[in-house]
Amino acid sequence: MSDKTTIRRLPDRAVADTDQIFSILDAGFLCHVAYLRDGRPVVIPTLYARDGERILLHGSNSSGFVRAAREGSPFSVGVTHVDAIVAARSGLHSSANYRSVVIHGHGSILEGAEKAKALDLIVDWMIPGRVADIRRPTEPEVKQTSVVALDLVEVSAKARTGGPKDDPEDLGSDTWAGLIPIEQTRGEPIAAEDLDPGIPVPDYLNNP
Repeated sequence: MSDKTTIRRLPDRAVADTDQIFSILDAGFLCHVAYLRDGRPVVIPTLYARDGERILLHGSNSSGFVRAAREGSPFSVGVTHVDAIVAARSGLHSSANYRSVVIHGHGSILEGAEKAKALDLIVDWMIPGRVADIRRPTEPEVKQTSVVALDLVEVSAKARTGGPKDDPEDLGSDTWAGLIPIEQTRGEPIAAEDLDPGIPVPDYLNNP
């Protein structure tokens, strides 16, 4: 643990277990990447995949975070899942149940076979089994896309679970308190308008 990853605010919510940190990352595919561009901070949302002890970010060669990686900018990457709104009897104790990971480091640009493998992994991360069902990328498509890898070395994680933690004097209030769950689920696949109606939905989409 470094100064960057030390949890100072509500340290009891810190998550140190590597498997739990991986599970938080594995539950998602959207992150927010912060980097420096021309001396100013920039934050963008983008898709990611976990590849062992690193995460992979992909974008066009001209995208800001790819240029920043080439220039040696430090990165901070955040992943958050909100599981419930916590409705307490006071505004101060109202909160959210969440799981979050923040990664610090410098991104490296992947090349050659490692890059090709990473591009496949990102596709299958979004839709497991998809790579085997689609055409291979062309050489120009691969050339215009970059993959940035960020090692999971400097990582901090936090999580909150449970109900409201109200002050004792508020427990006799007639105000409702509890949890409002938030769930993210995948819906039924919707065919493209130009899809041949004879093409069935593949099993890997029916059983995500």
